Amino acid sequence: MDKDDQAKVAGAVGGAAGAVGTVAAAGSVGGLGAAGITSGLAAVGSVVGGGMAAGLVVTAAAPLVIGAATYGLFKWLKD
Repeated sequence: MDKDDQAKVAGAVGGAAGAVGTVAAAGSVGGLGAAGITSGLAAVGSVVGGGMAAGLVVTAAAPLVIGAATYGLFKWLKD
């Protein structure tokens, strides 16, 4: 496996870790209903000055940002 493939794997692992973290932060764990998920998304959205919709955007974008950062960091460290 060459460096680019390793960096892609590192980015995918970082993205998966980000997805798990954001789902947990939004409160979407087993047993929670719509009220729990809604309040979790609203809490995440309040961090950026918004509501539930902003929380949904942050929750959806976080794994992409974390994956890209992991990919870039891995490539930077390997070069």
